[in-house]
Amino acid sequence: MNRNFDSSQNASGTRSSGDLDLALAGRALLRNWPWLLLLSLAVGLAAYFWARAQPPVYRAEAVVLASNGQANSGVVNQTLVTAPPLPDGAAEQALHSSAVITAIAEDLQGVEQLTAPERASLISALETELQRNEITSLQIIPQIDPYGNGLYTLQADARTATAARILADTAATNLIRWDASRALEGIEKSAATLRAQIAEIERRLQTAGSTGVERQTLLSTRASLQENLARVSILLQAASGTLTRVSPAAQPFAPIAPQPLSAALLGGLLALLLGSALTAARALTDKTVKAEDDLLDFNIPTLGVIPRLRRRDVILRGIVDQGKSAGLYEAVGFLRVNILSMFQQQDRLRLTVSSTAPGEGKSSITATLADAFATAGKRVLIIDGDLRRGTQQQVWEKYSASHDWKPLVGMGGSRNLQDALKNPDNVQVLRVEPNVDLLPAGPGLHESLVLLTQLDLGAILDRWSQAYDIVLIDSPPLLAIADGLVLARHTDGIVLVTEARTTSLQAIRAALRRVERSGLHVIGFVLNKVDVQKDTTYSYSYTPRTTQHSLD
Repeated sequence: MNRNFDSSQNASGTRSSGDLDLALAGRALLRNWPWLLLLSLAVGLAAYFWARAQPPVYRAEAVVLASNGQANSGVVNQTLVTAPPLPDGAAEQALHSSAVITAIAEDLQGVEQLTAPERASLISALETELQRNEITSLQIIPQIDPYGNGLYTLQADARTATAARILADTAATNLIRWDASRALEGIEKSAATLRAQIAEIERRLQTAGSTGVERQTLLSTRASLQENLARVSILLQAASGTLTRVSPAAQPFAPIAPQPLSAALLGGLLALLLGSALTAARALTDKTVKAEDDLLDFNIPTLGVIPRLRRRDVILRGIVDQGKSAGLYEAVGFLRVNILSMFQQQDRLRLTVSSTAPGEGKSSITATLADAFATAGKRVLIIDGDLRRGTQQQVWEKYSASHDWKPLVGMGGSRNLQDALKNPDNVQVLRVEPNVDLLPAGPGLHESLVLLTQLDLGAILDRWSQAYDIVLIDSPPLLAIADGLVLARHTDGIVLVTEARTTSLQAIRAALRRVERSGLHVIGFVLNKVDVQKDTTYSYSYTPRTTQHSLD
């Protein structure tokens, strides 16, 4: 009975696992783009208002010139003591040193242009940064050539424009003082040495017993040392560093921070990137079927998308009765039409309805599909082929407790598939509703595969199907046992039921490989238990009018 379709449509026709992963991640991003955009907008707005709530930060800049004193004339070099050029990074280390920061804080104490709270805040910020060894209020940008000539730009940040300007000027002043102190250091040591030598001579002159010649020598030496000390004292006044101020800091007009628009754009972009990364990562780790798009890569059509029903309604009313309600009725109607359109040239149709694992809803789909075919005037026979865990009789008993048995073949005979396979000439079926008959599976049978393979199953099914337009075989899951593959050999194809957010793509691939190796064909998927509230793509709410309207 099985018609072999092109097997390239099955597992071998799918893309590689890596391509599937990329496609899965891409579809997850497309499916969740409204939420990602909403997240980006929300974070952007939060960043905007957070930035607006922050206190302003003003930045002022003071420029200092660095020059190598070795370029002066000979006369100047003889009368001027200049500090050596600053090595790379020395100016920044000096500006952030405790000596310079402490000097800056002391100078700020006497600045009358600042209010007492401004001075206290500025000095407190500098002291805190010094304790943390992380000076952020003062930065220096060097533009120096290899010979030590160039500019240093001092940047000072503060809460007010005036405080930023004063801090920049004060920092520049103290940095220049520090640089000049480098030139004074050697001269002061020389002066201290000369004073110590003069003091020693004075002590010896005052000591009794010195001869006339010795005393004359000490006096001559003292005079020479005093002359040298006088020269050194003059040099103290002529000492100079390598840094000089170019221009005082200008008062800034606008704060550099916060910038609400920039914060909003950056926050929104980061949220979008992070949200996209998490969405893609979740899609790659949670490899379950979430939407119809996830099944596209298998090159097998999706015949129907069935919405999830409330468990309470299914328990109280049964799946068949629920199938007649709006939403599920239209969804099953699409499934019926799609199946019939694939077999327009056939008068009779025999299908296997299966799944990859238990609990995905294959029995419910079989029952509601049979009801849909019957509503369209088709005579339907349901064979519960799950000899281990048959459930079709329980499904239909919830729909109607009273059913009549009628002959399928022969007179009287077996009332379940297990017994009917042993005596296929005398079989009864249960009339569960008009145009729908059911052959239940019977009690659980562990050795079901042995029973199915010992018989001419094709001939038996052909005989049982003669009075019906459509035969639906509810088979065991394809990955659980091999019974479904045995039954499917004698049908026109397999309808594979998958459960949204539960059935894994790996399980589908494994099931398709088994089907392909058996020379069988999956005609299409049914995506079951879709949450229409989360995915608005699947909505069946086209209800008829309750009142008549006149036509103009």
